[in-house]
Amino acid sequence: MSERAKRLLGVLAVLGLLYLFLVSIGMVGAAFKLAGKGLAKEIFGFASNPLTGLFIGIFATSLVQSSSTTTSIVVGLVAGGMPVNTAIPIIMGANIGTSVTNTLVSLGHISRTNEFERAFAASTVHDFFNLLSVIVLFPLQYFTGFLGHLAHGLAGVVTGGSDLQFHSPLKAVVKPAVHLLVNLVGGLTGVKLLHAGLVVLLAGVLLFISLKYMTAILRGLVMERASGFFERTIFRNTLTAFVVGILLTIGVQSSSITTSVIVPLAGAGLLTLEQIYPYTLGANVGTTVTAILASLAVPEHFTAAVTTAFSHLLFNVCGIIAINILPPVRRLPLRLARTLASQAARRKWVPVLYILVVFFLIPLSLIFATR
Repeated sequence: MSERAKRLLGVLAVLGLLYLFLVSIGMVGAAFKLAGKGLAKEIFGFASNPLTGLFIGIFATSLVQSSSTTTSIVVGLVAGGMPVNTAIPIIMGANIGTSVTNTLVSLGHISRTNEFERAFAASTVHDFFNLLSVIVLFPLQYFTGFLGHLAHGLAGVVTGGSDLQFHSPLKAVVKPAVHLLVNLVGGLTGVKLLHAGLVVLLAGVLLFISLKYMTAILRGLVMERASGFFERTIFRNTLTAFVVGILLTIGVQSSSITTSVIVPLAGAGLLTLEQIYPYTLGANVGTTVTAILASLAVPEHFTAAVTTAFSHLLFNVCGIIAINILPPVRRLPLRLARTLASQAARRKWVPVLYILVVFFLIPLSLIFATR
């Protein structure tokens, strides 16, 4: 098969998987509508405390290693009735949880001390930026709800202020498939709650399959072609690295990939932490496109879903502004990453403990403590 034919098949496969992804999002909302508002409120009550929602976002995303998956599910839940103010803290937590992937990738260098120190610093600079963003913005969101207000205003521009004034072509294409699958599952059982549960299960399977293989194909189509330009093009200056971080993450629909792929380059000494940092920030912005795309396909509560997706975008943009507006604060993620990497290189148990405590033990403990 020729190279052109392979690329064409790859593009077609991505389009098919993208459609499957959008259908799975629509099914999540349909399932919670089936379950009824009473059950939905009971389930959402688990995350109604903003702190609990934050830790749920961290823990869930650390498990699936994809903020795109978590935020897309949240958009589907909002389409099923979850309040936007409940969804926003979960999205904030997802930003922290997604950085576990590149931190795990850095462990591949652990047997070579100097190389590991550089790789671990390159991975944890993403962790520390996301942690600092949450530390700064979560209290503001908690007391003022500013992200919800800003996102609602931005969503109003897109939708014209009403669910009825925007007729998304994606919804028109996706809705028939959602109804077909929901009805097929309904034929297997006459019990309403079991019906809803099976729809959620099927939606989850389709979501993970579509994101997994779409990401893998896009990585082959986009990242392999781009890798040759990393050292001489992408990281030549701060603005270029930031913009390319956005574009590549949009292309592969995963910040985990675009941030993880530079860890070996940092370990080899080809890139400095200062070069990697703006690229990481761009990846944070680029990953929000998945949720925005998902929100355009939901059949119900369209404005609320778009508001939730835009709150993810605004959270990342506001985090970049808040952390980088003052030079001493701007350097803090770099200093923290270097300090932790220095300790990790000397004591090889430190990185393992760091991953277990920050991404799993603390969130899981605090989920139960803040219920």
